[in-house]
Amino acid sequence: MHKSLENKAITRFGVSVPADLIKAFDEYIRERSYSNRSEAIRDLIREKLVAREWEKEAKGQQVVGTITYVYDHHKRELVDDIIGLQHNYGDLVIVSQHVHLDHHNCLEVAIVRGAPGELRELAYRLKALKGVKHCQITMTTTGASLS
Repeated sequence: MHKSLENKAITRFGVSVPADLIKAFDEYIRERSYSNRSEAIRDLIREKLVAREWEKEAKGQQVVGTITYVYDHHKRELVDDIIGLQHNYGDLVIVSQHVHLDHHNCLEVAIVRGAPGELRELAYRLKALKGVKHCQITMTTTGASLS
């Protein structure tokens, strides 16, 4: 038995799925190198539970994620604005990594932890800065709510 499943009860259940949907799902499984349908279904369930974690705004709830953005580092005062935001949200930003993509463009990834709404607010504020070309927040979980 898989090590992570050794001490966990497994529930088996049947699901009725139209033939064309299961065919598409089996292709999805092959493309992503899953060993079986069960593994793929478990991942899809976890993905939805993480999304639900980010939708809830329960008091004291903490989630984690990354905010990834590409910007023109020659844009006047932009770097100072980015650093200012990171300092203003210092309780949310765990660490950031800066990479020079080319002469004009930089990529930065900020690993963040906090309330879902606060993390989205930080991402929106970064995205709104003039000179930020793309900004995306990636949601994940602390793992506490998943088995």
